[in-house]
Amino acid sequence: MERIIEDVREDLSRRIAVAAHRLADLTLAEDPAYAALLGRAELRERIHHNLRQAVEGLVRGSRGLPVDLADARATGTLRAEQGLPLASLLHTYRRGGRLLWQTLTETVAAHDRAALPRLLPSATLLWDVLDQMTDAVTDSYRRTEAARTDLDRERRAALLDILLDGAAATDGPAASEAAAQLGLPERGRFAVVVVAGTGAAGSTSERAGTPGSAPRVLWRIRADGECGLVELGHHPLESVRELLAPLGARAGVSPVVGAPAELAGARRLAALALRTAPGSGGPRTALLDEGLPAALVAAQGELAARLRQVVLGPVLALPAEDRRTLLTTLGTWLTCQGSTTYAAQRLYCHRNTVSNRLRRLEQLTGRSLADPRHVVELALAHAAVYQLAAADPATPPCPPTPAGTARRSPRPPG
Repeated sequence: MERIIEDVREDLSRRIAVAAHRLADLTLAEDPAYAALLGRAELRERIHHNLRQAVEGLVRGSRGLPVDLADARATGTLRAEQGLPLASLLHTYRRGGRLLWQTLTETVAAHDRAALPRLLPSATLLWDVLDQMTDAVTDSYRRTEAARTDLDRERRAALLDILLDGAAATDGPAASEAAAQLGLPERGRFAVVVVAGTGAAGSTSERAGTPGSAPRVLWRIRADGECGLVELGHHPLESVRELLAPLGARAGVSPVVGAPAELAGARRLAALALRTAPGSGGPRTALLDEGLPAALVAAQGELAARLRQVVLGPVLALPAEDRRTLLTTLGTWLTCQGSTTYAAQRLYCHRNTVSNRLRRLEQLTGRSLADPRHVVELALAHAAVYQLAAADPATPPCPPTPAGTARRSPRPPG
């Protein structure tokens, strides 16, 4: 093989140069990715160099020497950094291999057609050389691409932190600049989601359905759970609940804000909303504005503890079964907007049973359910007991208010 190539080297070099011209023109005409990245002269020179490298690899292989793959690896790294699709790069490499074999056989035939049979066994060696070059290009490309992906992920996380924490480094971008780099508008409709635990929603990946079918969400894993920056667009805030439902995790959702600079405050409100989300039964996603009284209790831990003791202390001192019965009845009655009839239906008991339980609760607490101020105190104290039980499994349980949409009583509660 080496002798054959040496005999035709000058003519082969000339023909390879012509082949490089043809392949460069064909590539630029058929592949927009290459056309957008390289000029004709640069691409032709690169192809010409690769073809010569393949010929030298064939010669080295015939001597039992390893193929020099440094240029192939450098090419893979460079094209990955430039953003050329790997499919485009490999297609040109494979096409170049076929063109090289065609050029080699034509050159040998023109020099000495009788030498062609001696060339054929070299086909396997040539394809082995080309496979090694292609593998080197692919491996280098993927390594570089993976490193770029990791870097992009870290950069994206840092930008999200600027928005969600509201404190940029002195030499880092401001909130507006961070938002722009994440593709967020200066003004819009945004919200923040905080999900309990990690691994439920993903990392900093962007998740959305078909364009326009769901809000865009940028996820970020944080020490207090996963955060999602939601670009609502025209979608209502309630659509976030549907988006989170498949995760099956407790979550809190902030109110809508209009600018990236307000997202840090929104994150704090979402974390507060999470503390009001039920641990089980019914929707597990809490929208802050749907539970402001419970959020108020969650935000004031010391006062909440005092509220539990002052308002419901006598009830909490009862045996577990009595305590559970009265607290469940109170929560159900509140959910049913003060209707003992609907509360009885929910609790599967007689209306008089509900009335008797509520009367006993009034006696224990010294508060009347006919007094709106007392009802507010009882409702807030009930929320405080539930939140304590949800946060501390060792605390005697207080069942959550039964799920479902409350129905308004057609007559005054009795």
